[in-house]
Amino acid sequence: MTQRELIAEWTLQPGTGKAIEVKAGQILRIEQVEGGQCVDFNAFNLHDYKEFMHCGRTRTVHGFNPTTGTFMWSAPPRERAMFYILADTVRQNDVLFPRCSAYVYESTYGFRTHTNCHDIQAEAQREYGLTPDDVHDSFNFFMVTEVQTGGTVRISRQDTRPGDHVELLAMIDTLAIPNVCGADVMRTSNFFLKPVKVQVLQASAQDLAKVPTVPPRASQRTPKDFLNPVIKADRALQKDPGYEPRFLNTPLTVTDVEIELDDEELALLRGYEHARLYRGDDAATLRDVFFSWWEQRFVTSPNGAPTVASGD
Repeated sequence: MTQRELIAEWTLQPGTGKAIEVKAGQILRIEQVEGGQCVDFNAFNLHDYKEFMHCGRTRTVHGFNPTTGTFMWSAPPRERAMFYILADTVRQNDVLFPRCSAYVYESTYGFRTHTNCHDIQAEAQREYGLTPDDVHDSFNFFMVTEVQTGGTVRISRQDTRPGDHVELLAMIDTLAIPNVCGADVMRTSNFFLKPVKVQVLQASAQDLAKVPTVPPRASQRTPKDFLNPVIKADRALQKDPGYEPRFLNTPLTVTDVEIELDDEELALLRGYEHARLYRGDDAATLRDVFFSWWEQRFVTSPNGAPTVASGD
């Protein structure tokens, strides 16, 4: 197959969203109609809604502004690639800010009722039996954000044009829910709400060939691996009188490893830039040295956080 096949198409009006089944090997294309519109996005495993897209894992692996060539991951303990960002003409997306909500508009602007991403998302997902509690942190397409000196965060105006788009290739069967962000009094969508076009397309062979291999890992667990695979049917929390803790690898053990250092090496160790943190504990300092070397040698993320490798 060398050509894409158009499966479905919608134009989403301001204040609305749409729950869309996007099967493995299909592409969800989100396109600017007038330009300048942010799109919030949730996604679930179509066959098990408890597996959902996780901004935290995606942010750790790909940074605050994921774009072309990165994956959108599901939450632990599944941690699977749900989508691959096949195309992105703007290359400005956000996984830092949460969705806007009714509370934001009432507390900040005094609006007791105002269109907002949480309620839009909840209403769109309701078509598939999901509740407002099931809305998760949104992947914010076309949203311009930055982390400033001192740790503050900022939203800036966007410069998208008609036809700008992102294309998400589904790695598994998903329920994808884009919504037209309701933030008309913020910079997010340049202080005005506009429609967006959404399409589902069957990926071509060339599209599929662009996706890096993501090897399965033993740590990617599904309900069959859970000690309790049953989803609670009631809301109240009650103690299980028969509960016995079964924490992984506990009780933890510590094994001493003897390392011989000559006087010069010991002096270097005690002069190590982080040695003061350990208040004269040479063993703890040496442990820091070793794992710092490990990070530099094997951890590819610039922030020192663990990554999810796309190949071996």
